[in-house]
Amino acid sequence: MSVDDTSTAVRAHGWRTLAALHGLIETRLERALKAVDLSVVEYTVLDALRRQDGFHMRMQQLARAAALSPSATTRLVNRLEDRALLTRVLCADDRRGLYTELTHAGQALLDEATPLHAAALEDALAEAREVPELEELAVSVDRLEGARV
Repeated sequence: MSVDDTSTAVRAHGWRTLAALHGLIETRLERALKAVDLSVVEYTVLDALRRQDGFHMRMQQLARAAALSPSATTRLVNRLEDRALLTRVLCADDRRGLYTELTHAGQALLDEATPLHAAALEDALAEAREVPELEELAVSVDRLEGARV
């Protein structure tokens, strides 16, 4: 095996480990968020809006924040808008642009969902710390989380 083959194998193993941790976390989050009728990606969009000044973002920004294609973002925004959790408004400085804004109902649902999300995330990371293959990565996530506080 050459050096390149070894580094490729190491990266592939790292990627599989990351994917396994992601799957564990996402499963736990989906289960928890069902209690408030949200999916993980819906929560991610609402949370991204909450973190913005004025609780609004352009659709392109929202697509990047949720790691979705533009068409998937539009479909998701339509569903959340139908539920009155967000709304779209014209940009004051660019009449062609649209902002997506968090509504009061969206903020209230997010306030209800956030403790569920936090608890599910902590439970998933605690479980991952008990799995030898995931332990190092789970501990790294804890360190990253602490750095943001």
